Formats: sequence, structure tokens, C-alpha cells
Amino acid sequence: MAALDQDVFFSTIKQLNRRLLAKEFSAEELARAFALRLQQLGPRYNALALPLVQESIRQAKTVDADLKRGRLRGPLQGVPYAVKDLLSYAGQPTTWGAKPYAGQVFDFNATVVDKLAGVGAILAGKLSMVELAGGGGYRYASASLFGPGLNPWDRTRWSGGSSSGSAAAVAAGLVPFALGSETSGSIVTPASFCGVTALRPTYGLVSRHGAMALSWTLDKLGPFARSAEDCGLILEAIAGKDGKDPGSAGKSFYYTPEYARPVKELKIGYSPADFTDRADPAAREAFAAAIQVLKDAGAQLQETSLPEFPYGPTLSIILAAEQSAIFEPLITSGQVDQLADPSQIAGLKASLDTSAKDYLKAMRVRRLIQTEIGHWFGRVDALVAPGRSAPAPNVDQPLSGRASAVSAAPQPGMSGIVPAGNLAGLPALVLPCGFAGALPVAIQVVGAPFSENTLLSIGNDFQTRTDWHQKRPPGV
Repeated sequence: MAALDQDVFFSTIKQLNRRLLAKEFSAEELARAFALRLQQLGPRYNALALPLVQESIRQAKTVDADLKRGRLRGPLQGVPYAVKDLLSYAGQPTTWGAKPYAGQVFDFNATVVDKLAGVGAILAGKLSMVELAGGGGYRYASASLFGPGLNPWDRTRWSGGSSSGSAAAVAAGLVPFALGSETSGSIVTPASFCGVTALRPTYGLVSRHGAMALSWTLDKLGPFARSAEDCGLILEAIAGKDGKDPGSAGKSFYYTPEYARPVKELKIGYSPADFTDRADPAAREAFAAAIQVLKDAGAQLQETSLPEFPYGPTLSIILAAEQSAIFEPLITSGQVDQLADPSQIAGLKASLDTSAKDYLKAMRVRRLIQTEIGHWFGRVDALVAPGRSAPAPNVDQPLSGRASAVSAAPQPGMSGIVPAGNLAGLPALVLPCGFAGALPVAIQVVGAPFSENTLLSIGNDFQTRTDWHQKRPPGV
């Protein structure tokens, strides 16, 4: 097989599909190149949980046979991808990133894996994650069976959690796209740190059947990819009703950019302090430029702040109660002591003491939050905030107790947008917007439930006017 050009590894889904249909290379050649690259380079970033080289080649031969017969299944046909290792793949280990589950094997696929197989996408491997997706709380990036997630832009920096491998693999061009999960920040954070586009869908839009549960009422699955358009194409393939997921919203998603409202017709809420006082000084220039891009596109930016609620404490109580029920056997058996991070061990044990009274109170506050945010989105079409206010920290730096710029701002602004967005089940699109020194930073665009097409329209316009999503880490 002739070596594929380096641009292939940083191509969008449509670019790859176009070259496949033009017979510039076969699906087998493409799958082999990506699967071997993931196998060889994934360990450099502690991103690889399980290589599936031979399995991906087998899948690709089936795709080539379909293409030869003119059986076209859409733009994802023949495109390799990988999944966070909390998604089951029949007959192969699904470790949840944790030593107690290192030998765990399921006899069924996660629904999203089956959906992607149905459109001809090719599974190249499984990707590392923070143990148990961060359940219980963790203090160090090393809280993983596979070691700390290393950032492709600088391997002394963290790739983010808990979908560390998913973000790093896409950033390094190891796969064109990957699936990750978010309970509270686990898509937004690694995408921001690694400089890739990512989408956290509305709660219930994507089935979680076959995914490790951390919180039944908060967990969501979503894509990391090269562009907003890629995220839309992936979401269309993986969204939809699933009776095997009790949290399924029973809705499908169709990516329809041709019907999207122009950005100049949209009202976008933001808090200026989020991009100045509250942001790392090294990131402020990039954030200012990102806001200017939205203004140049004609977006009607309106200064606003989130309604005042105890977002973080409310989410923490709900998460503690639900994770304690999910992981009670792990905790009570003593196997929890096998986890890598003492803070996480202690947090999981403490979660058993969460009372039903506190859980129910938190759920009542959550309902008030959902109602108020629903009214709020009657005044704006979307909001924009930093993905994270600072670039990725050093990989050996404690993740708790880090200095924060939030206290420097007189008003709360959007500082609680991650817990607020997850409590309300809101979708969020992460868009790379520049660099703080040599490290990527990003904005997030958040919308009302099921407003993904609006967010993707904003993302497409933003990425037409900028090229931050096309930047590549040095040496990959």
C-alpha cells in the first residue's frame, strides 16, 4: 500500500468521503493507515485503550464491497473513528478507565456503535479516559488506568478529562472523529484544551445504551471532530429514539445547514467579563478576537448573565446520589480502593452518605433552574462563553485548588455555564478560537434544548471566517 499523504490524517469527513468515492484510495487503505497510526502514536499521549487494527480492516473490506456495488450510505461511509472506553464493543474489553474493570467484556455493542456501523463508519479503536469518567472527583490527571492524558500541543500539559483520549486522538490526527461523554464538562474541557471542535448534544438526544452510567440524569454522548460540519454529520448518524435508554428523548436529528437562520438574525448573549477579568491574561487576546468574529458576522450580541442559582452545589448533590447507587457494589466490596486517585476513592465512599432528602431538594432546585433558563432562552437564541478560561494545566499539577480569575470579576456572568448547561440538558458546541502562548483555547456556544442546528450554523459561520480548527500540533 502506498503511503497516504499527511493531509489525510487531518481531513474532514466530507474530504475523506469525497476521496474515497473518487477512488484515490480504498476504505481498506484508509482504515489500515488510521488504525496503525492510532496503535503506534496513541500511547505517546496515553490516548489508546484498545487498538482494533484487524477488526477495522475487516470492516473496511465490507465498505469497499458496498462502494464497488454502488451502495452508498452517506458521508461517514468508510471513515474511521474511535470511542471512549466507556462504550461497549462486543467481545472486547471495556475498562471504564479503571483497574477494577480491566477485564470487563460485554457481549453487545453500544447503540451508537451499531448506528455508526449502519452508515459504514469504521471503528479503529477505543480511547482512554479518566477512571469511571471522574466519578467521586479526582485531584490528578493520572487518575486513569492508562496514565495521565497528554496534550498533543505540549505533552507536559493535560489533555483534559474525562474524555482525555477522545480529544487527544482527534487533535493528533489519529482518527478523523471520536465519541466521548459528558456529565459535567467532560466534552467541553478536553476539546477546549486540545483545540478540537466538539458537540455536547441535548440530554436524551443520543442513546447511552451500552455506555457506563455515572449519572442517569446527566450523562450525554457526543462527538469530537475536525469541524462543526463534521459534528453535525456525526450527530445525525448517532441521534434518535432508543427504547433501551430510559432517558431517550425519542427525537431524531437531521443536519440541515441549508435551512439554518443566518447568524446576523441571531441574538447571542454573553458576559464581557468572561473574556477579560475572568480569563487567563494569555488567553484574552484570542477571546477578544473570537467575539469580534461574531460581531463581524452580524450577530446581535447582548450583555447578560446566568440567572443566579447554586449550579455547582446542585449538580454535585445529584451526581453524588446517583453515582453512589450506580457504584455501590464497587464501594462496598472494597474494590474501590484499587482506583488510582485517593481523592476519587474518598469521594465515592463519601457519596454513600448523600441523603434522599438532599437529593430531592437538589432535584427541585434543578427544576427551577430548567424553568428559568427556558424563559431566558426566550430572550436570546444562544450564548457564548469561553470553553475554559485558561489553557491546559501542567499534567502533574493538582486539579483542585488551582488559582482562578473568577473572583476578579464583580458579576458572575457565565461562570457557571458548565454545571448550568448540564443541569438543564443544554447542547454546547466547542470552537477553537486561537492560542494562549502555544496552547489552544476555545469558545463554547450554548443553546436551548434541541437547538443543535442553530449552534452548528454559528459554528459553520465562525469556522468559515477563521482557521483555528485547521491548526495542527507540532510534530504530528
